[in-house]
Amino acid sequence: MRTKRLASVMVLGLFTALTAVAAPNAQVDAVQAPAWVERGERRVPLAPGMVLENRDRVLTGVGARAIVQLADGSSVKLGENVNVAVNAMKQDESGVFRAALDVAKGAFRLTTNIFRKFQSQRLINVRTGTVTIGIRGTDLWGRSDDEKDFVCLLEGRISVSHPLGEPTELSEAFQFYGADKGKAPGPVAMVEKAQLAKWALETELRDGVGTQQRGGRWVLNFGRFDEDGALALHDQLSAAGYADKIRPVRVSRGYLYEVRLGQLVTGREAQALADRLVRDLHVPVPTISRH
Repeated sequence: MRTKRLASVMVLGLFTALTAVAAPNAQVDAVQAPAWVERGERRVPLAPGMVLENRDRVLTGVGARAIVQLADGSSVKLGENVNVAVNAMKQDESGVFRAALDVAKGAFRLTTNIFRKFQSQRLINVRTGTVTIGIRGTDLWGRSDDEKDFVCLLEGRISVSHPLGEPTELSEAFQFYGADKGKAPGPVAMVEKAQLAKWALETELRDGVGTQQRGGRWVLNFGRFDEDGALALHDQLSAAGYADKIRPVRVSRGYLYEVRLGQLVTGREAQALADRLVRDLHVPVPTISRH
């Protein structure tokens, strides 16, 4: 039974890498753990390169960040303690990319690569708490928490609506639309640049906390273990929101199993993550290498 489970863990890692070869509707680009994806009854750590499917739910923990790339060139940046579901993703025959994001909790930013801004068409709807946003091509920041749901336009044009208010449009940079929980939305207002800069930090990758990103070459190697040891460490890391991989190594009497955590962008980021994992999870001190 242990051997069968170990094989399934290794196949899951291979499947994640292989599915990234196709042109996905949504693919994880960067992660600052802890973060997970829930798919049906299963919950696994979020990893760079992972392809998201309709009805997947992404969760981030304290201090976490994640970036998801959509097929139209948009990036969805997620802050800490986010709960967001992705759905209705498809590219229709006319080339228009469609998607629906349901941000039940937390801060997000949706922005478009400048080189793709005028090349793709999109119809993306975002719900942040009680506020619904219709997007045709833009840059915006929003958040849902226990007190308020709101969105701020950075560039472009969006339509916004609320069950207790009339639909309206935001068409000027730094316009703000929101509602306190259980109340009707307030009038459209303007946000100071200083305030927006503070909000933006909530969804930007932080420096020196252990960033994993597609193309990252640095790896933490926690050592070689028997089946029980490898699975125990894997379970510990997965529960804590870190996407490790198990690799079999042939030895004289069979196999041992290396537990690795890779795709770190720099040696400095790798060292920062190693220090945190040893301190917080009491895992074996890993070796750090570049591949």
